[in-house]
Amino acid sequence: MLSHVTNAILALGVYGVLIGMILESCYIPVPSEIILPYAGYLVYSGRASFIGAVLAGLVGGLIGASIGYLIARYGGRPLVERYGRYVGIHARGLDRAESWFRRHGDGAVFFGRLLPGIRTYISLPAGVAEMPWGRFLVFTFLGALPWTVLFTYVGYALGQHWTQVGSYSHAFFAVTLIALIIWLGWLRRRRKAG
Repeated sequence: MLSHVTNAILALGVYGVLIGMILESCYIPVPSEIILPYAGYLVYSGRASFIGAVLAGLVGGLIGASIGYLIARYGGRPLVERYGRYVGIHARGLDRAESWFRRHGDGAVFFGRLLPGIRTYISLPAGVAEMPWGRFLVFTFLGALPWTVLFTYVGYALGQHWTQVGSYSHAFFAVTLIALIIWLGWLRRRRKAG
């Protein structure tokens, strides 16, 4: 079923990238690791510009993340817990994202958008904590930008072989995790010094 939905979205070209990223950021299991490389393939095949493909991915991601944020902000955790299971939101994932957000605030939104497994959920604790929406959008954009550009570029570079991008996602995750560890160490030292 999921592959049929994904294929239908991809058939829409750059508009499918926009719709796919909205759905992915709204907790519908349409993986950005497929949608964004396909956006790169659209660039490779001359059916989209690189900037247009990246903008479709970013705007879709921001719209979807905002929907999740607003649902959590105005419905609270009880609403998310009650209906989240229908869109793949489980208490364990929500607990992890909420704990991460409590410890790291703005940085949680930024780095959370770069980490598979957390990136989809990070809007919920930001909404429940009533993080200002403008600040949420800025950190969501900054975190989504490298993810979107990288996976779109990899799809472009792979051309007709864009579906092989899965092997590159692990390398990106490792680099992001290392950057996150360095950032957390820097924060800890700064707090001790201050």
